[in-house]
Amino acid sequence: QVRLVESGGGLVQPGGSLRLSCVVSSLIFRFSGMGWYRQAPGKQRELVASISGTGTTNYADSVKGRFTISRDNSKNTVFLQMNSLKSEDTAVYYCNMNGIRQDYWGQGTQVTVSA
Repeated sequence: QVRLVESGGGLVQPGGSLRLSCVVSSLIFRFSGMGWYRQAPGKQRELVASISGTGTTNYADSVKGRFTISRDNSKNTVFLQMNSLKSEDTAVYYCNMNGIRQDYWGQGTQVTVSA
């Protein structure tokens, strides 16, 4: 059974930083594309950043230059380093794995950017 467990969310002031982690229990993690999505109240879930099994990354325009996605295949973990946070980054952040037959999701972690 595939499980994704996120951690690292919290309350941070504008301009601050947070690092999200997602630990994945899957034998195919190292071959799988991974993504971080977010959903703010009243808005649709959107892709923030993704990383392929070979390390190719992609970012939403709104976070380019501020967020960095990375992975550690030895620990089955994907990270999202978030710097220069803004109030509009406030959302629940979800980890996603592209499985063979389906996508898998974590439970989400709340990120709140507020003074």
